[in-house]
Amino acid sequence: MGFGIKLKVWGDYACFTRPEMKVERVSYDVITPSAARGILEAIYWKPAIFWKIDRIHVLNPIKFDNIRRNERPGKILAGNVKAAFKGNDVVLYQDSTEDTVQRASLVLRDVCYVIEAHFEMTDHAGPDDTVEKHYNIALRRMRKGQCFHHPYFGCREFPVQFELIENEVPVSYYFGKKEGEKDLGFMLYDIDFSDKMKAVFFRACMVDGVIDVQKCLSSGGVS
Repeated sequence: MGFGIKLKVWGDYACFTRPEMKVERVSYDVITPSAARGILEAIYWKPAIFWKIDRIHVLNPIKFDNIRRNERPGKILAGNVKAAFKGNDVVLYQDSTEDTVQRASLVLRDVCYVIEAHFEMTDHAGPDDTVEKHYNIALRRMRKGQCFHHPYFGCREFPVQFELIENEVPVSYYFGKKEGEKDLGFMLYDIDFSDKMKAVFFRACMVDGVIDVQKCLSSGGVS
């Protein structure tokens, strides 16, 4: 196991879309491990390391809002891109004034989490790639608020604010409360890119506002 970090992340809105819902977006109750990993990779990532989420602390009460968002249902087809490379006359743009549709979304409001994670070295690590080197770079970037691209909560219009936690994790709203122990059902853990982009799900259980991701995964991860 590599060296661990604790990162506090918060924002006004978040949407971690449930894959079983059709057309209109409905968010999971809390951030998914894959979304948490995406935040860390936006701050620091190299081919030599892979972030793994250990625990997620849900600091604020879970609240939902209904909003309407403009979305584009279509996308530029891969076949059109290939045809353009071959010199064919094809359209490679989307007209936002014509393709936009308004859809309802059930999103999270006023979210705040602490992500506990560590990274592991991958097969792409070279002789100069050490745990200490990447750990210190990651810490420095988190302290300075640096990122490769601005992290977001599920959708790019929901930006993430973040800071490194170097002392104790703040106490969750759910600590010591009955509603702090909650079975959140099956959630997306991550996508296994080494196995034909297979989706991996796990049974998420929150205890005192904390989701022990690796414990939940070991007791019931499914693909």
